[in-house]
Amino acid sequence: MSVVSLLGVNVMNNPARFTDKYLFEITFECLEQLEKDLEWKLTYVGSAQSDNYDQELDSLLVGPIPVGVNKFVFEADPPDTKRIPIDELLGVTVILLTCAYDGREFVRVGYYVNNEYDEEELKNAPPAQPVIEKIRRNVLAEKPRVTRFAIKWDSEASAPAEFPPEQPEADLVADEEEYGAEELAEEEALAAEEVGPETIGETVEKDAMMDGVEGAAAEVETGAANGAEEDEMSDDGSVDIEGESEDDMEEELEEEAEGEAVDGEEMDVDMDKPAAPATSAVKSEVMVQ
Repeated sequence: MSVVSLLGVNVMNNPARFTDKYLFEITFECLEQLEKDLEWKLTYVGSAQSDNYDQELDSLLVGPIPVGVNKFVFEADPPDTKRIPIDELLGVTVILLTCAYDGREFVRVGYYVNNEYDEEELKNAPPAQPVIEKIRRNVLAEKPRVTRFAIKWDSEASAPAEFPPEQPEADLVADEEEYGAEELAEEEALAAEEVGPETIGETVEKDAMMDGVEGAAAEVETGAANGAEEDEMSDDGSVDIEGESEDDMEEELEEEAEGEAVDGEEMDVDMDKPAAPATSAVKSEVMVQ
């Protein structure tokens, strides 16, 4: 809890010329008696590229501080134009109003400041060398940015905690049981989503299909091997079609021709139907055997 609270800041002379003083009416509240003074400062940011161009326009010690609401006027000199880069003299910059107790800053108020010429001709065609007397500043007092810091005041009890509070109940839990348990559960859930029941079923079906293909391939190979063995069997267990002699074929044809001559009348009756070639009959008989 802060002993001093900033209640309000009023920028009194705004807008104003660039060379005019800054005037701030500051209101704050003090909750208890303080042993030391409050130090107020006003800083002008000369460049956004480097803090080497920052200027402390003025500082003021206020004290002793009575308990209750207090108000005073803070007056500060304008910045030194020689310490500001020429190309950053015009345009938008920042001023910082800060307050510290015993060298420890506890509040900071930032304002944007727009510096521009007060004549339209100079605005449209600014000279290479800035005309300081023609520049006006406008502090955007309606949009301050306030930052507060917790500091130690007079008592040790007011000092902010430097370390997190102790948690004795946390030491009662075994690290190996709890540490990383949530991360492990999340990883398992993600793995289950990536490999779901459908994916597992598809994998099993694909494995079964592969087994069937491999089994069929094995049967084909076995059949081919058996066929090769049958073709290579000895003459006692197989019939060699191509090995038949031409003389045996001619003898069979002559015997059939004699049989047809004896049964001539029956042949006349069957002339309408084409007779099957003798070779086909022979081949079919061989195939049956």
